[in-house]
Amino acid sequence: MIVFLLAAMSQTVIATAMPRIVGDLSGLHLYAWATTAYLLASTVMVPIWGKLGDLYGRKPILLTGIGLFLTGSWLAGLSGEFGDLPLIGGGMTQLITFRAIQGMGGGALFTTAFAILADLFAPRERAKFSGLFGSVFGISSIFGPVVGGFFTDHGTVTIAGHLIAGWRWVFFFNVPFAAAAIAMILWKMPTLPRRGGGGIDWIGAALIIAAFVPLLLAITWGGREHPWSSPLILGMLTWSLAALAAFVYIETKVSEPILPLELFSNRTFVTANGAAFVYSMAFMGVSSFLPLYMQVGLGYPATKSGLTMLALMGGFVFSSTIGGQLVTKTGHFKPFMIGGGAMLLIGAALLCFIGPDTSTADLAWRLLIFGIGLGPGQSLFSLAVQNAVPFHRLGVATSSSQFVRQIGSTMGVALFGALLTAGLASELDRHAAEHPTAQVRKLDLGDLQKMALDKTLHPELAAARAADPVAVAMERTIRESFSVAIVHGMIFSLVVLVLG
Repeated sequence: MIVFLLAAMSQTVIATAMPRIVGDLSGLHLYAWATTAYLLASTVMVPIWGKLGDLYGRKPILLTGIGLFLTGSWLAGLSGEFGDLPLIGGGMTQLITFRAIQGMGGGALFTTAFAILADLFAPRERAKFSGLFGSVFGISSIFGPVVGGFFTDHGTVTIAGHLIAGWRWVFFFNVPFAAAAIAMILWKMPTLPRRGGGGIDWIGAALIIAAFVPLLLAITWGGREHPWSSPLILGMLTWSLAALAAFVYIETKVSEPILPLELFSNRTFVTANGAAFVYSMAFMGVSSFLPLYMQVGLGYPATKSGLTMLALMGGFVFSSTIGGQLVTKTGHFKPFMIGGGAMLLIGAALLCFIGPDTSTADLAWRLLIFGIGLGPGQSLFSLAVQNAVPFHRLGVATSSSQFVRQIGSTMGVALFGALLTAGLASELDRHAAEHPTAQVRKLDLGDLQKMALDKTLHPELAAARAADPVAVAMERTIRESFSVAIVHGMIFSLVVLVLG
């Protein structure tokens, strides 16, 4: 549970801190990559960690993953502190690099925790504990944004004459959790039997990386830094398809595939993973970018944006816990998954109608419905997969299921970020003609955001607004642009859910 809490917290605690981070490190155009780097590294490592756990046991793999996670967390907290670094570059690039290291370790935490659950409990009992795991994720999701917002707004301190920005504690905060997890694993966790021999499908692992890294880069850069029809974007998409085709071919030839294709002949496995993929895209897109909308589009401080996200996470915890308990009692999970999906669609549709004048209460009840819809699926899809495969395939099926989720999460963040950036640029261009003296097109979004989030500048900005109608119009333009751009992302989430 501690391990799962650690992994889940790392995904949610950063959301409310990111607007301030990109302001300090001057990297709004790289906003999505701080999350995408973590998810991408975690994604490609999930099947490798799953196979290594089968070969060498869950315990050593879990300890290795925590060690990597801890190293990445500490380094991420130091991003930009020492200026540009050789081979890495500036602060935002450093953060992305160190988040990738953190993600490599994080991939071991999620997949190993779920595999241990399958090792220890019979199928019907897994529902109760799956719901409990979902609750832990939800609780961490509740406290993550609040903790991130609190550190960001109130955590700045001076130690030995050196100023430490509050957002850095978002990463240092992981250290005591990691230490507690290592102690519990060493002293309390039993040594579980290994599931088999064989080797690692390193060619398959390399092809996974070769397929998905260019794909995500193309999605992130397409239409913003390079035209979709540019040779670079088309080349990366072509390369991804070729690598994916090669991966499928290799997996049919090796004796110990990293992702056994025979699992895809199982209808339950395919359906549950397909739904989990869609859920993950929608969830990570909304939870990663709504705090940005609240802080820049609505003018909320980081703490308030985190508290508003409690509505989503509270609904998630409630429905996940209740769903797991009801499945344990009834032995049926399909009705709860269908009901959750319907509620999720309604929540996503409601979020498409937010704007620059949306009140906190109005936003909160929409998020609550979205969260209630998320809860059952997040815990029950893994249960459905585990119950549908033979016992000797539990480890690889669990890691495969987590792999599919991670791909969905990574693509969701990348696509949502690309839509947000493109929509924001389009809206600013549209408004530029309305206020030519404000030179909206020439605004540096990183500097603009840094000013908006720096409390020491608020009195000056307030005075300027009172004295200059153009300043009022500019502020309104920025908020409207962010609101329209975020709605583009919400519509994307709705379309993904409908198609899924």
